[in-house]
This record gives sequence, structure tokens and C-alpha cells, in this order.
Amino acid sequence: MNASPARHSRITGTGSLLPAHRVTNADLAARLAADGIQTSDDWIMERTGIRARHFVAPGVQTSDIAVAAARHALEAAGRKSEDIDLVIVATSTPDMVFPSTACIVQRKLGIHGGAAFDVQAVCTGFVYALALADSMIRTGLATKALVIGAEIFSRILDFKDRTTCVLFGDGAGAVVLEASDTPGVLASELHADGRHVDILCVPGQVAAGQVTGDPFVRMDGQAVFKLAVGVLDSVSRAVLAKAGRSAESVHWMVPHQANIRIMHSAARRLGVPAERLVVTVDEHGNTSAASIPLALDTAVRAGRIKPGQSVLLQGVGGGFTWGAVLLDF
Repeated sequence: MNASPARHSRITGTGSLLPAHRVTNADLAARLAADGIQTSDDWIMERTGIRARHFVAPGVQTSDIAVAAARHALEAAGRKSEDIDLVIVATSTPDMVFPSTACIVQRKLGIHGGAAFDVQAVCTGFVYALALADSMIRTGLATKALVIGAEIFSRILDFKDRTTCVLFGDGAGAVVLEASDTPGVLASELHADGRHVDILCVPGQVAAGQVTGDPFVRMDGQAVFKLAVGVLDSVSRAVLAKAGRSAESVHWMVPHQANIRIMHSAARRLGVPAERLVVTVDEHGNTSAASIPLALDTAVRAGRIKPGQSVLLQGVGGGFTWGAVLLDF
């Protein structure tokens, strides 16, 4: 009796959505100056590599931008909404406490019956979600998945704290991941260490009909930087070893777009040349779980990432969480 062929997953389409409202460093500096807080384009650029970010309009929900990105990914894959039997949304800014944003996306896309749920791993969320979707496809729980990262961080920023409000933006990115006879997702590694919960968090909650605690992003920038560079290097080496690949075989590295210094340090440690690093942080800012799929789609649509190339995705974020996925495109 012949064994069944191995079941794999491959990305067949990418999509993204950036809100129309572009906010430059100068725009933010003027907003902060009105409250007596000093910053500048040079100060922000030197520390982060960010020139601009995009904010949604009032009334726009995370599910709205997630749906827009998903539609672009479906179009690129040549698929319709009804083809999808799994929806995973990585987000830290859901529409509601519950149900999940994934269920709301499912309704807006007209998808019925397949599994739908959110993943909360902050900036590592898309990597977590992609690894989960790959596992579900490999084991037969799904055949065609929408994996989405979507965030509206502009609504949880303290615009009196220049160390955080200049970093983040809004946006969404998505991929269609399908069952395949040939490997696409080669290996994944996911990690977390709750001892570092306090260095990047939003420590508020809803209780008795009111927001209690602090509802804004709080971050120890130096602690995050120090931890991020080390774990990104170790997780990337681990995922390459698991796939039996070397850093030299990586055509493109698509890291979480948080800070240009972290990104360059991670690439340099791994031995990936700067010209193979996909960088969108300068125009997108840090869009948390949306940053990797946004950067991926940007590079695909620009013709940089091509079929047959190897791509390393890296994520690191609050929790403290980190992970990597190696795939052949």
C-alpha cells in the first residue's frame, strides 16, 4: 500500500492596506509641540528610521482594514471568499472584546462554516498565525486559509509620550495560504518569555463598564532593543537549522518593522547583506502584527520577491514573544 503524499502549505497571494492619512514626523512634532513636548524629524529618524506612518479615519475598524487587505490577497491568489475554510487574524487592537475580529472579517467577506479566530502575540502575531495556519493545513484541518495581520495602534497611543507615539502606525496585511504537494512553508519557530511582560504592554482593561488601569502603549525601549536583537538572531538560526538551510540561501529577510537599528543588527548578526533586507518602517512605522505581511506584500508587488526565492520572516514583540518562519515563495 502506497503512503499518501506529504501535505504542505504555500503562500499563493499577498495583499495589504495602508490608510490614506499619512502622518509625517513634522506633523507629529507640531502636534506634540502644542502640548509643550519637543521632538523633530531628525530626532525620530536618527533613533528609529521612521519618516512617516498612516492613521485610520474615525469610525474605521480593524476588521475593515483586515477585509481590504484580505480582498487584495484573494485577488492575487485567484481565489474567492467562499474558497476559504480558515481565517486567522493577528491583532492587538480588536473590534470588540469578543467575538474575535476574525469572525467579524468572516462575516464581512461572506465566509461561513470554517474556523475563525484571533491570535494575540502583539508584533509577533503574524508569524504565530502563519505557523498555526501551516500546521492546520498540514494536518488536514484546513485547505485554504486567510492569514491576516491588522492593527489600529493610533487609538492606544499616548500623544504626550514622545518615546512611543512616534513609533506606531495603522495598517493591515494578508496572505492566502493553501495546501500543496510541494513545500512552501519550510519551518517555523515560536517562543515567548512572560518574565518580560512589563517592558512592552498596554496595562489597562475594561471592568464594570469603564477602562481601568493605563490604556496606552508603554515601553522600556532599551530593554526591548537589547532583548530583540538577541532573540531574533537565535530564532532565525534555529529555523534555518530545522529546514536544513543556511543564511546564505536566504534571498530576502522580512523582519518585523519596528526600528531600523534592530533590523540592521539582526541582519548583520545572521550574515544577511543589507540589500537583502526588506525595509518599509520608514514609511509605515511600526504596525505591530501587520508589519510583516505589509512589508511582504510591498516587496512582492514591487517585483523584488519572486517565485522560487527563499524568504525569512522574523517577529518580536510584547509578551515577550518572538518567532520566525522560513518559506519558499
